[in-house]
Amino acid sequence: MSRGGGSYGEVGQKIDYVFKVVLIGDSAVGKSQLLARFARNEFNLDSKATIGVEFQTRTLHIDARTVKAQIWDTAGQERYRAVTSAYYRGAVGAMLVYDITKRQSFDHVARWLEELRGHADKNIVIMLIGNKSDLGTLRVVPTEDAKEFAERENLFFMETSALESTNVENAFMTVLTEIYRIVSKKNLVANEEVDSSGNSSLLKEHSQI
Repeated sequence: MSRGGGSYGEVGQKIDYVFKVVLIGDSAVGKSQLLARFARNEFNLDSKATIGVEFQTRTLHIDARTVKAQIWDTAGQERYRAVTSAYYRGAVGAMLVYDITKRQSFDHVARWLEELRGHADKNIVIMLIGNKSDLGTLRVVPTEDAKEFAERENLFFMETSALESTNVENAFMTVLTEIYRIVSKKNLVANEEVDSSGNSSLLKEHSQI
């Protein structure tokens, strides 16, 4: 993540921040659908397992700043091999996704969280997401179980439906706004620290979370 003076969006607007957010969790929990819904407001019923790593971007405004969200989505069947540390490098946010109709996907959340914390920045903003809330009659993971886990691990938590577009925007915006809050606060502290040395402009342009 960086803030710089020379980065511009597709229509020429100045980009103040670029935030990398990773999607992690078992295969078939709906990570790609959440990404498609947030980035392009699309949903594909015939979605196939992701091959390799894909990412989408979306430019938005937070507190009068232009933020480019770069959302990374991992390949299917990740559970059987470690996601490389390169995938996590530079990530300032993470969406840890499980399927409310598959208990195993929730049981694996702890392992995903351990891997994430082992590779990512210690200040990374993490949201636990229970996806497919539209399938309430098939639910096997009680909301309370997920809430308790999230509280214990100090994570944000939300249930979403990529199909019905429920809470998808809200979930991503919550994470991105929290990242922005942390980064802005760090910029303020950093700039105050170097004002006396006359070097503040350098930090303003290259501050990192």
